[in-house]
Amino acid sequence: MRTKTISLKLPLSVFSALRKTPVEFSDEIRLAAAVKWYEMGRVSQEKASEIAGMSREDFLLALLKFNVSPFQYSAEEVLREAGYE
Repeated sequence: MRTKTISLKLPLSVFSALRKTPVEFSDEIRLAAAVKWYEMGRVSQEKASEIAGMSREDFLLALLKFNVSPFQYSAEEVLREAGYE
């Protein structure tokens, strides 16, 4: 897989305030972005797990920690698509 490195300039106080190392902070940012983009419907579970740097199964478990549904369709949309509405 080809990759691209990006960098962010952050005050050192951010790491101490969150009690995270720069690596832990980076991993957390990747996961938070992936979860939010998935929640907004901008990326699939597969792409979100790739962004987060984890397996799809681990990403689905991480969604629980963020209180985000693993389903991108509402119950009403599923029923409508199945022909029940």
